[in-house]
Amino acid sequence: MVKSKDDIKRVTYSVRLDPELLKELKHLCVDENRPIGELIEEGIKLLLAKRKDKK
Repeated sequence: MVKSKDDIKRVTYSVRLDPELLKELKHLCVDENRPIGELIEEGIKLLLAKRKDKK
């Protein structure tokens, strides 16, 4: 596990992504000056909240 600057312990996890989605995500990282992991976490949180609201 890796400890980040916000003191949350994180684990490394590998996934396979559509190359075009990854390309867009990398551009977004540059535009927002944020790490890719941070944007992926944000996306997962939004997805989980959306699914939770549907229940």
